[in-house]
Amino acid sequence: MSSKKVESKIEGVEKEVTSSLDQELRPVSWNEYVGQRAVKENLKILIQAATERGTAPEHILFYGPPGLGKTTLAHLIARETGRAIKITSGPAIERVGDLASILTNLAAGDILFIDEIHRLNKAIEEVLYPAMESGVLDIIIGKGPSARTIQLELPSFTLLAATTRVAMISSPLRSRFSGGVFRLEFYDEEELGEILKRSAKIIGVKIEDEAEKEIARRSRFTPRTANYLLKRIRDFAQVENRVLNHETVTLALKLLGVDEKGLSKSDIKILEIMADKFGGRPVGLGTLAAAISEEEATIEEFHEPYLIQLGLIERTPRGRMLTPHAYTHLGKIPPENLQKKLL
Repeated sequence: MSSKKVESKIEGVEKEVTSSLDQELRPVSWNEYVGQRAVKENLKILIQAATERGTAPEHILFYGPPGLGKTTLAHLIARETGRAIKITSGPAIERVGDLASILTNLAAGDILFIDEIHRLNKAIEEVLYPAMESGVLDIIIGKGPSARTIQLELPSFTLLAATTRVAMISSPLRSRFSGGVFRLEFYDEEELGEILKRSAKIIGVKIEDEAEKEIARRSRFTPRTANYLLKRIRDFAQVENRVLNHETVTLALKLLGVDEKGLSKSDIKILEIMADKFGGRPVGLGTLAAAISEEEATIEEFHEPYLIQLGLIERTPRGRMLTPHAYTHLGKIPPENLQKKLL
């Protein structure tokens, strides 16, 4: 798909940049892929061993929060093995026939990547079991007493799957990922700094060290967020004819509503409602969702993990509670029952 090219005005620009950059920013080699060292080392061994045996790598499952590089790893494995990759997602496979069509169109050695695999329904999972384990596709022809099953031999393939909710994948399906089940961890600021350096070079902007560190600090430990912030700050600097320095980053992030801890306006709203309406008392997820007019899943999957990681809220048997550090960040005085925790 073609994209309109935009002439950047930022100091240090050496080339035109396009409005579609996500693919360009994706690493294309193991050396360019920053972080996840343990996962990379295991994958290198798995791929090299399979290549030396002349077989396809075994099936692999990646899980972890969104934006940590699961899809990128799938593309890297395809590139390293020299195989074609077919990409789909759990929600896109609505019927057994959809999966059958995908599997029967694979060539020997191809890689099939299924994103959000936890959203496959049970009937489709059951068709996937023999395909992964025995390389056959069971097809039922007809209905009722006259129904019969035929088996189609499938070419050797590798299934790579990704999920943000591994607990929702059934045990039988999870056990069939014989190549390994790998958890992707959050990134530290140094790793995010390396990613930002590479991304800035690709989009053709010169970024000062302090500016880069500031973006890394506010990126929620996630490469996708770091690249998103870099692109939006690049836009701000371009329109305002500013050098991409620490001051520019601070102004742009303030405009985006991202505070010094990387909290969004919605994150702050959650903390403020918990502080003002519930006074430090435990609050249930459903009650909190109703109070801020947000879906429970959005709070639980997007906002809460980062707030917990920063030590601003905690889960208790009675519900979610603010920590003393949350009150400090909001500039509020903690309730008496929490003040002793600050000592």
